[in-house]
Amino acid sequence: MALTNREIQEKIAAKFGESVKDFTEPYGMLTFEVDRDKAIELMQFLHDDETLRFNFLTTLGGIHFPENDLDSQLGVVYHMHNWVDNVRIRFKAFLNGENPEIETATRLFNCANWMERETYDFYGIIFNGHPDLKRILNMDEMVSFPMRKEFPLEDQGRTDKDDRYFGRIPVNSNLN
Repeated sequence: MALTNREIQEKIAAKFGESVKDFTEPYGMLTFEVDRDKAIELMQFLHDDETLRFNFLTTLGGIHFPENDLDSQLGVVYHMHNWVDNVRIRFKAFLNGENPEIETATRLFNCANWMERETYDFYGIIFNGHPDLKRILNMDEMVSFPMRKEFPLEDQGRTDKDDRYFGRIPVNSNLN
């Protein structure tokens, strides 16, 4: 018998109680929120439980909601996959915007290494216990985290770009 979202939700709620909340099913995928200090324990449970068997961390990434309270401005989103029953779930852990820290998932899934480095690089989220948490795509000298919504989308002072390619000046204008 195939594993259902209802069964998954019941097992998670029974184990973690008030640490998990806001269960929804957008597009049929079970989605919920977990307290940040329980995220890795939840992931371990999802992996080890003989019924649930979520054996693959598909994706891990950051999110930024600057309009939220300080305690939930940044977050980490995890997608896990149960290959046996072909079921996917998504859960989120929200973090403090000034001190965004959460435990690393690298001890459970090796693939979390680069995903956590990328999330640190773009959002500044610290993964405690990560074996090599440093920038992966941006320059080491960068002091900002470019995917946070507090930074402008482009540098207004740049002089090396041609505005015709950015839709600011009609292509047919004479800029020689």
